[in-house]
Amino acid sequence: MSDSLKKRYGFWTAVAMVVGIVIGSGVFFKAEKVIQATAGNMYMGVFSWIASGSIIVICAYAFSILAGRYSKINGIVDYSEASIGKTYSYIVGWFMSVVYYPSLTAILCWISARYTLTLFGINVDANSMEVYLIALGYLVIMYFLNIFAPLLAGKIQVSTTFIKLIPLVLMGIVGIIKGVSSGQTIQNFVNTSTDIVTSNPLLTSIVATAFAYEGWIVATTINSELKDPRKNLPKSLIIGSIFIVIIYLLYFIGISGSMSVDEFIHAGEDSIKIAFFNVLGNFGGSTLFIFVIISCLGTLNGMMLATVRGIYSLAVRGMGPRPSFFSKVSEKNKVPINSGLFAVSMILLWLLMWYLSNAGFFGMFLDFSELPVISMYALYIPIFFWMSIKLKDLNLFNRYVIPYAAILCSLFMIYATFVSHGIKAVAVYFVLFICVIVIGLIFKNDRKEESL
Repeated sequence: MSDSLKKRYGFWTAVAMVVGIVIGSGVFFKAEKVIQATAGNMYMGVFSWIASGSIIVICAYAFSILAGRYSKINGIVDYSEASIGKTYSYIVGWFMSVVYYPSLTAILCWISARYTLTLFGINVDANSMEVYLIALGYLVIMYFLNIFAPLLAGKIQVSTTFIKLIPLVLMGIVGIIKGVSSGQTIQNFVNTSTDIVTSNPLLTSIVATAFAYEGWIVATTINSELKDPRKNLPKSLIIGSIFIVIIYLLYFIGISGSMSVDEFIHAGEDSIKIAFFNVLGNFGGSTLFIFVIISCLGTLNGMMLATVRGIYSLAVRGMGPRPSFFSKVSEKNKVPINSGLFAVSMILLWLLMWYLSNAGFFGMFLDFSELPVISMYALYIPIFFWMSIKLKDLNLFNRYVIPYAAILCSLFMIYATFVSHGIKAVAVYFVLFICVIVIGLIFKNDRKEESL
């Protein structure tokens, strides 16, 4: 085995990764929470999607500046090393490899399984063994696909990107037309539910939508496998992010025409399926809901693509546990098999953590679909500061306005997390975060990297 990756992906694959990883389960999964958290206040819901969308566009623009300068193995790890240093880049890379990638991938397996059962009308508890068995099945399929057929995985990423747009665009257009003609859309924008679900509806919904938008940074993990990454990656980050915001707004307004606010809130986990059936009929709703599941699986495929490369990006720098072992890639497919095995073990661990959290094992619900995402915003802040101080050749807008706007956005997301999740839950998660970092530093190696 060697330790270099093949440049196999072009510009449209990069755009497909940004759009394909972000658009998927989150927009369906969190649209429910936004409506419930805001008690059906559609104006507040729309503002939440715009606010979170603006944050990712600003942060993506900031990283696009760095993407035009640095291209090694793993985008965000490269930027951390170039700005703060090797130790900080190791902390970022370790956190992403052990927590961020695998936790989100695990939850995507769970969401895909949950919607699969919903499609077939199998009513079981969301935390039941049936859901987790199907989730494990999806995990195995996606692992083997990305390890033994990486080119096929890349093609699937592009094709599922277009497929997953179908239910969003159709629901957006048809839902708006039907909702406006029936008066349901106008009624939902005028009326709210009498149920008060949360005391901080706006911040709770903004944090929720952060998960739906998350994934854009994952596209930077394949910068060493991109053709002309310094040109293609910045463009794909910006174009992809703006496109996503537009699609999400179209979809969210579209589902407002499917049923009343109270019906949406009380439908619970079946709300998205019911919305599709109400707008498109039984056959159309069933067909489009299949596309919803394909959408989730496309997102899962993209996250798996990044997850299997997580520990590899550290090992190839001579860092982390057993660098010589985890830096190897297969001769045939040029993919990091050993890193992939580590990734699967972490995904299984986070599937267990998600189950325990939903079962009340921790004495509270720790939302691992949101907390790791906000952790990344905290880790971005030092990089943004460095940009404004060290990149003196940039123009005024790129050197000061964008980095400081990105810092403010990141601080806002951290504050919103404290308010929406509560200090106790965040404190418990913070202890977990520190433990992960300490364990990572124990395994840190200082061997000089051999080759990039």
